[in-house]
Amino acid sequence: MNTIDYLNTVLDQQTFDREEQEYKDLLQRRDDIKAALKSSFSKSKPSIRQAGSLAKDTMIRESYDADVTCYFDHGEEDAGKTLKEIYESVEEALQGSYNVERKASALRVRDPEDWSTDLHVDVVPGRFIGDEKTDVNLHRTTPEKESLKTNLQVHVDHIKGSGVVPAIRLQKLWKARNGLDSAKTFVLELLVVKLLAKKKKLGLDEQLKHVWTEFRDNADNLSVEDPANSNNDLTEVLDACRGLLAAAASTALWQIENEGWEAVFGPVEEEEEAENSASRSGGLKAAVAAVTTPSRPYCGGR
Repeated sequence: MNTIDYLNTVLDQQTFDREEQEYKDLLQRRDDIKAALKSSFSKSKPSIRQAGSLAKDTMIRESYDADVTCYFDHGEEDAGKTLKEIYESVEEALQGSYNVERKASALRVRDPEDWSTDLHVDVVPGRFIGDEKTDVNLHRTTPEKESLKTNLQVHVDHIKGSGVVPAIRLQKLWKARNGLDSAKTFVLELLVVKLLAKKKKLGLDEQLKHVWTEFRDNADNLSVEDPANSNNDLTEVLDACRGLLAAAASTALWQIENEGWEAVFGPVEEEEEAENSASRSGGLKAAVAAVTTPSRPYCGGR
């Protein structure tokens, strides 16, 4: 198997089959959350849309989500007069059925009976700035900034239409495999798009090596701009991960040179092996669930 075939196989094995139960369960959770929000805010009728990697076509098995936005009309005050009140109103609506974790601008939805079980859905509350319903203001829980102006569709279009989505997905896999939590996914996506803007005709392997070479050799000079709002300063977010990106990229390039690509992404299974493995895994998950999930006399929320 040559390098390009290997990388494409890695991508294939990081791609959910739409008929796969895990994928269907994810979409069902997303739809349940949407329904809960629509019911709670039936009077104000917020715009609830798909976001995250599912909207951008950048989903990978290793680290995935099916995020949704919950944006209220400009001037609508049923959910709250301020962005903070809107954020708290959406949080309260979700707490009726889920455990909820506060993030910088989003609310992470977790299993109602087990906080440690991540449902892979963030809800992002906000308010449209104008009647055209494009730009929005989001509440920020961080002390240095109370609000953020952004535009979901601009972000989706920028990443989805970049022409380098396969490279982005593999960089996300690399990030997950190396535990680079401080490298925020949105910033990593922007870096890949920027660094490959003039490298789209290169093979996928050369694109990845180019990005890692830049991470390794020019970490201090890396910069990105928010395509939805040039006033959003992403320097601090990037500063938090420059050193880690440089170190991990240096290791990846050394591994490719001395040990081959499998040292970076691991071995891949042939098609027949992958099918047998998936079948065994599904059977094992069902068996474990039957043993470890006792019947409950009730189904409670928070």
